[in-house]
Amino acid sequence: MDLSPRHRLLPTAAAVVTVLLWASAFVVIRTAGDAYSPGALALGRLLAGGLTLAVLCAIRREGWPPRGAWPGILVSGVLWFGFYMVALNWGEQRVDAGTAALVVNVGPLLIALFAARFLGDPMPPRLLAGMAVSFTGAVIVGLSMSAGGGGSSVLGVVACLLAAVAYAAGVVAQKPAVARASALQVTTFGCLIGAVACLPFTGRLISEASGAPLSATLGMVYLGVFPTALAFTAWAYALARTSAAKLGATTYAVPALVVLMSWLALGEVPGPVMLGGGLLCLAGVAVARSRGRTAPAQVADAAPDPDPDRVR
Repeated sequence: MDLSPRHRLLPTAAAVVTVLLWASAFVVIRTAGDAYSPGALALGRLLAGGLTLAVLCAIRREGWPPRGAWPGILVSGVLWFGFYMVALNWGEQRVDAGTAALVVNVGPLLIALFAARFLGDPMPPRLLAGMAVSFTGAVIVGLSMSAGGGGSSVLGVVACLLAAVAYAAGVVAQKPAVARASALQVTTFGCLIGAVACLPFTGRLISEASGAPLSATLGMVYLGVFPTALAFTAWAYALARTSAAKLGATTYAVPALVVLMSWLALGEVPGPVMLGGGLLCLAGVAVARSRGRTAPAQVADAAPDPDPDRVR
């Protein structure tokens, strides 16, 4: 289906919003994680995000998702919203930031493999080449971040790897759901399911919130409202309009943005090697998302879609 340039630009803009907000989450987690344990931080983030999304659903009068969307919502809610956030928070407290970033960036590769196996998504050479370049950049960024010291435990690496697997499985499960329900519905109910899965951490959240500094609590609320509610909705919107593998490759821009944001917000000046790795990440994303040449005959034969907005 050949969408107009304007309708191709909207999913790209949504992907840009997503990676910017997810990159900011890594910076905020580093401060909020000092006051909150992994499960409590995940639950507080999901509660803030779920409340925000529920209000948006009420304003837009979004009803319950159709029955066909529920399997994907349930799987993505438990694995991506729930398990992924707890495992990532737990892993990042036991490994240095560079190792965590390196292991979690296996996720986009797993998305491409899972999407090809379960969704039948194509894996064109451009996509594979771009992901290879970006993963190389992520490795360089991760090793550069680890060079400054900090210990890594085997359990921490395993937790980050499990988080990457849960992330990939959640994305692939979400893809069919966004074909049957709106992005806001899929995100809202996925977030609420993730919050329910994290309810065993309620006691920890209450006890830790009473002694946490205001900045850490505000950081947790920020994580819920922006990197969760807004970013996950933008992601679902973009996922409904592109392949899971190509959208997953876009997240390789996150390491480069984390380097830049840490420089601006935390004063952590990156070295030339780290900057080079970040540039490789961005270059790989550009290659992976570039459009190959379409044969003139195919263009001529393609019938324009009278209603591009109907694509979910």
